[in-house]
Amino acid sequence: MGILDFLTGEFIDVIHWTDDTDDTLVWRFEREDHAIKYGAKLTVREGQAAVMIHEGQLADVFSPGLYLLETNNMPILTTLQHWDHGFQSPFKTEIYFINTTRFQDLKWGTKNPVIVRDPEFGPLRIRSYGTYEVKVSDPALFMTEIVGTDGEFTMDEISYAIRNIIVSRFSAAIAASGIPVLDMAANTPDLGKLLATHIAPSIAEFGLEIPNLYIENISLPPAVEAALDKRTSMGLAGDLGSFTQYSAAEAMTQAASNPNGGGGMGAGLGMGMGMAMAGQMQNAGPWGPRTTAPASQMPPPPPVVERVWHIAEKGKTTGPFSKANLGRMAGDGTLKRDTYVWSVGLDGWKAAGDIAELAQLFTIAPPPPPEA
Repeated sequence: MGILDFLTGEFIDVIHWTDDTDDTLVWRFEREDHAIKYGAKLTVREGQAAVMIHEGQLADVFSPGLYLLETNNMPILTTLQHWDHGFQSPFKTEIYFINTTRFQDLKWGTKNPVIVRDPEFGPLRIRSYGTYEVKVSDPALFMTEIVGTDGEFTMDEISYAIRNIIVSRFSAAIAASGIPVLDMAANTPDLGKLLATHIAPSIAEFGLEIPNLYIENISLPPAVEAALDKRTSMGLAGDLGSFTQYSAAEAMTQAASNPNGGGGMGAGLGMGMGMAMAGQMQNAGPWGPRTTAPASQMPPPPPVVERVWHIAEKGKTTGPFSKANLGRMAGDGTLKRDTYVWSVGLDGWKAAGDIAELAQLFTIAPPPPPEA
């Protein structure tokens, strides 16, 4: 290596970082002896921050922009070095670039069940999992609390600690929400925001923040899920009698398909069990078994609607009259055989004597009076 190459590499003119990875949080600008030329250009791109560390102390933090490393742009480092304004010699310091963009689709989940107290079911063990986003909000605090002297710090080195914080705050967030377990599936967005709120203070101590946290699933123990499935089946069956018939039909189907018990014998056994269950459930009242089964009662037949009649005489209609009224009118001569009558079901006015139902009113004579 020639003398010019040595001098060019000894003193840096341009300092920048282009990240070609998707998991690097911090990258240290590497140079032998960390010799930085006074007046060098520092380029900090959007989504980055640059931190200067001098002799183990945090000197300056640079936000996105282009900087000339001079005394007027490095007030803290100038104070630490007690430089005069005319100082122009190379200086030795470390420069760390920090990725301040969001890291998305990071996984979290409860490794072991978390115990929560549900208002309906009491203490329950539930599991949950989802995703979250994280970003560096305070580069200086993140450097001092997490990174230290690590020359290349990736997201994997901090994600495990963040997952532990999420899981430890999960049960407290669920308890504070007051949402029953059966309603959690419909309220996962609100639960995610509530969980992120509980985590924020602990994450902020590391110079981090969680913009979004998502709960993808909340699962119950198998025994609780089986009880919920049974309750759902009863709700779909309707009343208890229908559910009993449904259970009896299922028992018969399963018994008939049992190869060990024989088709006919299994079917008979299943039918007997179903009928016995139906009888027991039918005889059970609200306070226990009934001693006698209530007799089945047929509903009374609907009342017979009496037919009424209208009379037409001299261009006018009168009525309606019942058949009893027409009988009295036939007796006193007001209703005759040739009197026109009409009722519902007739296709027009007809003579009373031509209608079989009314003709008998003119032929039936009263019996002779009793002897005095």
